[in-house]
Amino acid sequence: MKVTIIIPNYNGKHFMEPCLKSLAEQTYKDFKILVVDNASSDGSVEYMQNNYPEIELISLSENYGFSKAVNVGIKHSDTPYVILLNNDTTVDSHYIEAMVKAIEKSPKIFSVSSKMIQMYHPDLIDSAGDLYTLLGWGVCRGSGRPINNYTKSDEIFTACAGAAIYRRCIFEKIGYFDENHFAYLEDIDIGYRARIYGYYNTYCPHALVYHVGSGTSGSKYNAFKVKLSSRNNIYLVYKNMPYIQLAFNFLPLAIGFFVKYLFFIKIGWGKEYKEGLLEGFHNMKEQKKVKFNFLHLGNYFTIEIDLIRYTFAYIKDWFTRKLLKK
Repeated sequence: MKVTIIIPNYNGKHFMEPCLKSLAEQTYKDFKILVVDNASSDGSVEYMQNNYPEIELISLSENYGFSKAVNVGIKHSDTPYVILLNNDTTVDSHYIEAMVKAIEKSPKIFSVSSKMIQMYHPDLIDSAGDLYTLLGWGVCRGSGRPINNYTKSDEIFTACAGAAIYRRCIFEKIGYFDENHFAYLEDIDIGYRARIYGYYNTYCPHALVYHVGSGTSGSKYNAFKVKLSSRNNIYLVYKNMPYIQLAFNFLPLAIGFFVKYLFFIKIGWGKEYKEGLLEGFHNMKEQKKVKFNFLHLGNYFTIEIDLIRYTFAYIKDWFTRKLLKK
């Protein structure tokens, strides 16, 4: 086998049938499926055992979150590549074939992000990979854009782990998904780490995935998600930026966090965002910081340039969208 598809699940029994049906219709057959269940209480485990006994299932004793669930799956697998796939997705019949072709273009590719399309608005993009900015903002590239955008393969900052393929051997070199994140921004964190080590991440427009979105958390914004995301953002910046880079980027990061705080106050989640930031700062020193290596100096410069580039690209895109609405 060349590919293991790892599907983390928490109370997503109602998503499993369409997701697994789409995987059964793949043109590429050299893969196996592994479902890692986070102690679901909706009968997911029994459903899988009764209806899909041929699919390997790992049942965890409690809900450890996305990061640990996929780590368990990655460490359990023995294939060159692993695909992480959210349970609230269905995939095009050429999905796995396109992803394998994309990652095999270079041994320096750590991950490939697919073209995720909004399940209930199939004319709109859900994600074309992730970017990160000097403001400390993760950007879901292409979100809300018509699907006739982002039609070319290109390099991105990191892959969206909701539907991405990874080169498994690289995890042994850079580490696995950070389980302290539990969920949210763990994909940007590990993609950032891979870039420090000299690998890169790409986007494949031919690998199509239809995504419900927030299938486990339940909504785009909620107290749990806002607090966890803001906390994890502090972890992400602290762990991946050397102290000199943190000092250099302090002002734009401070501005970014403050603007985000004002945004969440406006939509009613300011308290949760602030609590997440405070927790992040409080626990920051307990996180495993990427050890600085002079051999990676060129990679740090490249990352910094990309952070600047993506910041200006995001600002330009934001103003363009505002003008189009007018």
